Amino acid sequence: MARAKPLLAPGEPVEPLALSPPSAPRSEWARAWRQFRRHPLALSGAVLLLTIVLIALAAPLLPLPDPVPRDLQTVNRLRPLGTPGHLLGTDELGRDLLSRLVWGGRVSLVAGVGAAILSLLPGIAIGLLAGYLGGWVDSLAMRLIDMVMAFPGVLLAIAIVAAAGPSLNNAMLAVAVVGVPLYARLIRGHVLSLREREFIQAAEVIGASRLRLLVRHLLPNCLPLIIVAATLDVGTKIIATASLSFLGLGTQPPQPDWGAMLATGRQFFLVAPHVAILPGLLIFLTVIAFNLFGEGLQEALDSRLPL
Repeated sequence: MARAKPLLAPGEPVEPLALSPPSAPRSEWARAWRQFRRHPLALSGAVLLLTIVLIALAAPLLPLPDPVPRDLQTVNRLRPLGTPGHLLGTDELGRDLLSRLVWGGRVSLVAGVGAAILSLLPGIAIGLLAGYLGGWVDSLAMRLIDMVMAFPGVLLAIAIVAAAGPSLNNAMLAVAVVGVPLYARLIRGHVLSLREREFIQAAEVIGASRLRLLVRHLLPNCLPLIIVAATLDVGTKIIATASLSFLGLGTQPPQPDWGAMLATGRQFFLVAPHVAILPGLLIFLTVIAFNLFGEGLQEALDSRLPL
């Protein structure tokens, strides 16, 4: 048998192999940020939303008058825009509108975000369990959700607040109950498509517990969907809680709230339209900012889009 020819002759120097460094895996969040930056409307919404949130958070630090005391002097009521000492004028009780708008923004944002979170948490739990376990758990959960969705959302929220009593907390709870089916159905549908995937079946084969499958495998794969849905839903929750305050079922006087300010301002629309226009405009801008930001996130977190 012939011997194999050696690769190197005796004494021949060994040249090092030129190895190219392995390319670092692209970060999914970096890819999402690059995708998000391509949408000017999404960036505009993010900047507007950040501005509104920062101004609301900075309310205690800003040199603003107290938004609660009433000025009973007739001369200070319903002052127009640009009044000295009152940049945006005053309301029907002589209170500074700028101060009430800024402080009211804190209430409206907390109400919208709080109601979205209260809807999100049980919605995630119901959607994960119903989608993965299936069977009677899925049937029972869907029938309960169908019962909630059988009632018009606004009427159901009004009924809950009327039974519990008008307050901001009860308004948030009522809006949250109405919003639970949205998250439950959304996450359930996504889990139904995920549980047949190879990585879930492989985890089941190696003996992973149901809790580990739900928390370590299914939930992280639902996070992009949850983030987008929650961002878009906050705007809806702000409108819903403001509507309840508009009807007198949410925030109670003298606490400032955009919905309550809009309700009282409409009574003086012909005399001082800015008292109603300004809180309505802020509700509109905030909801638009959340929607633009959420749509940008939806496209940025969609893994099917090109890098």
